[in-house]
Amino acid sequence: MDDAPVELRRAPRRAPVDEAALVLEASGLHPQVLSGPEGFALWVPALEANAARAALAAFERENPPPARPAPPPPALDPAAIPHALGVVAALLAFFLVTGARRAGVVWFERGAADAARVRAGELWRTVTALTLHADLPHVVGNAAAGALFLAGVFRVFGFGVGAALVLLSGAAGNLANAVLRPGPHEVVGASTAVFGALGLLAGRGLVLGRGSGLRGRRAFVPVAAALALLAMIGTEGERADVWAHGFGLAAGLGLGALASGLGATIGSPRTQRLGGAAALAGIAGAWALALR
Repeated sequence: MDDAPVELRRAPRRAPVDEAALVLEASGLHPQVLSGPEGFALWVPALEANAARAALAAFERENPPPARPAPPPPALDPAAIPHALGVVAALLAFFLVTGARRAGVVWFERGAADAARVRAGELWRTVTALTLHADLPHVVGNAAAGALFLAGVFRVFGFGVGAALVLLSGAAGNLANAVLRPGPHEVVGASTAVFGALGLLAGRGLVLGRGSGLRGRRAFVPVAAALALLAMIGTEGERADVWAHGFGLAAGLGLGALASGLGATIGSPRTQRLGGAAALAGIAGAWALALR
């Protein structure tokens, strides 16, 4: 009776049962692997049961299973791509209103992010400049990159909150560019906000990675990827303002990490409505101040 076998493991696949059997054999025990309609089972003689359990427990302590990656968070905006294309369409439509940059055009005289005027207190220029473009290739280039990054931002932050964060990142980048960069300079274009959107995604990736247990250099992979994209596409072209792009990316990185720490709060319909209203009010209010 004492030699009656005892079942220790059962699994639908053979591999984990065979692994446990090898551990017991290495401990000098006598396991058996039997197959049946419910899968594979590991048996040992009753007199070896306690020793077998101890051997398997010690092996599992020394060889814990790899942590499963956390499931991706649900999309806060299932229509992220259409919403991103809508924003891009609005940007292109506004270009048809303002036209290309040239002397005497009121939109550029009142709305460009002229560093001296921003430092003098005309802070609305940090927002209005995001809606202006020097010519058609300029606006088309920003629209193409913006469609990609905005779709990602809207998916993870929602359309309303995402739009507010992108606008705030771009405005903060233009403000930092005016205050911290020496010498006279003037900026127009949505690219500061586009790189702000990239920073938002990198900041969220950093927070989610650390929350999933990533540490050290692995946790900073999203940030490194964002910097690589900045180096590849943020420095091309005669009009590329690397300072503004970098400041926009940095602002987005901080705001993305901060917003990601709010958890489910940003996903509520009320928060999304407030974010969308704030973004619209910010653009309309900035232009009202510029044209008053």
